[in-house]
Amino acid sequence: MVKENLYLCMGSACHQLGVYEVLPHLQSLMNQHNLNEKIELKGSFCLETCSSGIVMKFRDKHFIHISPQNLEDKFVREILPMIK
Repeated sequence: MVKENLYLCMGSACHQLGVYEVLPHLQSLMNQHNLNEKIELKGSFCLETCSSGIVMKFRDKHFIHISPQNLEDKFVREILPMIK
């Protein structure tokens, strides 16, 4: 099975906004939802949406304004339905 990529921006703006707090929580959510055989989590140097907060990209869709506080809600409501 070919995995699809889920990108997490690791650029300097996202770094300052707390992407390194988001990363372990995102990895945990992927484990909880058994996505590791379906999705490859990849760090991206910059997704070029620096004014939109921490950003993730799946397929052609950008998920913006992610924070350590709202990650789980955004993941479950916005990202997970696209993956499953």
